[in-house]
Amino acid sequence: MIGRRSALLVIAVVAAVGLSMVPTEAPDVRAAAPGLTIVSTARYDVQPEAHRVHVTLNLQLTNRLRDSKTQRFYFDRAFLSVLPATANYKLTWSGGGTPRAKVSKSTSTYTVLELDLGARLYSGKSATYQLAFDIVDKGGAATRQIRVSPSLVSFPVWAFATDATPGSSVRVTFPAGFKVEVDQGDIGAPTTAADGSVVLESGTLAKPLSFFAYLVADRPSDLASRSATVDVGGTNVDLTIRSWPDDPAWSERVGGLVERALPALSTEIGLPWPRQGGLEIREAVSRSTGGYAGLFDPAGGAVEIAYYASDTVVLHEAAHAWFNGALLADRWANEAFASYYGLAVAPALKVKASGPVLTKELEASRIPLNAWGPVGQVDPKAEAYAYAASLVLARAIVERAGDAAIRAVWSDAAGHIGAYQPAGATTPETVQGPPDWRGLLDLLEAHTGKSFDDLWRMWVARDSDLPLLDARTAARTRYDQVVAEANGWQLPREIRDAMRAWRFDEATTMLTDAQNVLDERATIQARATAARLTLPPTLQAAFEGPGGTAAASQEAAAELQAIATYQAAAAAQPGDSDLLQTLGSIGADPAGDLARARTLFASGDLAGSTAAASAAGSTWLSATDIGRGRAVSLALLALAVVFAAVLGVSWIRGRRRRARVTMAAEDLGA
Repeated sequence: MIGRRSALLVIAVVAAVGLSMVPTEAPDVRAAAPGLTIVSTARYDVQPEAHRVHVTLNLQLTNRLRDSKTQRFYFDRAFLSVLPATANYKLTWSGGGTPRAKVSKSTSTYTVLELDLGARLYSGKSATYQLAFDIVDKGGAATRQIRVSPSLVSFPVWAFATDATPGSSVRVTFPAGFKVEVDQGDIGAPTTAADGSVVLESGTLAKPLSFFAYLVADRPSDLASRSATVDVGGTNVDLTIRSWPDDPAWSERVGGLVERALPALSTEIGLPWPRQGGLEIREAVSRSTGGYAGLFDPAGGAVEIAYYASDTVVLHEAAHAWFNGALLADRWANEAFASYYGLAVAPALKVKASGPVLTKELEASRIPLNAWGPVGQVDPKAEAYAYAASLVLARAIVERAGDAAIRAVWSDAAGHIGAYQPAGATTPETVQGPPDWRGLLDLLEAHTGKSFDDLWRMWVARDSDLPLLDARTAARTRYDQVVAEANGWQLPREIRDAMRAWRFDEATTMLTDAQNVLDERATIQARATAARLTLPPTLQAAFEGPGGTAAASQEAAAELQAIATYQAAAAAQPGDSDLLQTLGSIGADPAGDLARARTLFASGDLAGSTAAASAAGSTWLSATDIGRGRAVSLALLALAVVFAAVLGVSWIRGRRRRARVTMAAEDLGA
């Protein structure tokens, strides 16, 4: 959006009157006022089809002078100031003579008429005259003050009287169907008469020469449409230009400029056409654009541009095709860069354009740009300041960033890619929605390596935002330190997300946790090296993974435990095995278990490595006792075998002896 134009405030020049003083003997002439006073009822009759406003003044002239014994005073002419761009003057009255009105002086701001009264108006007398003239729309620039057509009417309204003479009044009548707005000044609100005409009345004026109003009215009708297709960054964009049927010049001027501007803007901004679908450009009055000369509706893909809008406004609104709330979140940023890029492409398009200037007067209404509220909710002076200041800031940002970096910022913003991207990542991390003032600052510094903090403090931040900028500085310093300490490892995304969201207390806590993990990494590396173990990738994976520092801390503890178990097992391995150790190790392979523990550790199977190392250590530590037990068991077994053998021999001998006795007995019996 961009502010509407200010109508030229033309205050009626004090009416000048000519006085003739006639003595009884000889004529004499002198200037005098307010010897003659004028009170008027002014009637403005809007005639759109004739491209004019017909004005009728009922003038009550009164000679306030008094005759003396030797002199008699009368007026036969007067001078009255009326509006500029008027014509067809006619002065009439009901008396004798032939009154006439002619131009005495004509300027761009007023016209002085000489009124020949056609008769003498003597002391103490009054006379009623009627002066008629037309306010004529002569055509010309779209920003001209007087426009009278079937679709649009805009013109200034004056009251008429002599200085310090109360009592005049004004009535303005529009044909039925017009919607009338009092753009400037003070006159009664529009009312609808019985015949449908729209009437505005001033009432009786105490100070007629201080009265001024500027009226704007439009009559709804079917807009004339034309279509165009333009290549914008490789995309064919369909444009529909809709204007009032009686204003084809607007369609050609505004529509043609938008057609040429969109490709140039795409190149300058560095982004393709940002919308699905085309664009509709409509002619409007400031009322329908919310009091602004232009209004972009991103949801509907429509741009309303006032009939009087300058080329600067048109380019600004065309740039809103990109800067409309979808690319950047804050109003100040969208207005700033719509202004910046609209002006940037103007020279190539051979268009004279000039943005708002930040004057000392506007500086008096200074506000932080973060305090720039929605349309219609900001003091007009602060609104004007914000437009000018945001353009100054945009220029400073682009100058510091450079064209290449600023285009990279827009590319990331369009892709919802946040700052704090991890080095070496193949897929960028995305964020929700367009960047606001915080995200924009982060992206600018990420792509340039430069600080923009001073610009944000000078132009953007409210007092309540300053502590947040202080916290950001400290958190970013700590973040950079931990990133350097990570030495190639990516910090957990949860830290980057906290930094992107400006949750700096939370980010600082997580950075401390990350630092603790990195310190444990160094301890693990030293102990693994001492144990001649190959570190697995699991700690880095846990650190960089979704579990973040919590998962990494658990992994670090498990790795330290696995290393300690392995070292204890290795320390338990004997230098030279004796008979008992050998005997105790029968059926086990502690050396193989230890080798398997090394392999499992390197693969990241910490539980398996710990189990294998524990088995090896347990075998070696218990081998002697087991061997001793086995030796005793073997000795006992041997004794048992010998004893059994002895018993067996004895049994055999006994049996043989019994057998011989039996045989001997049999022999005796025989």
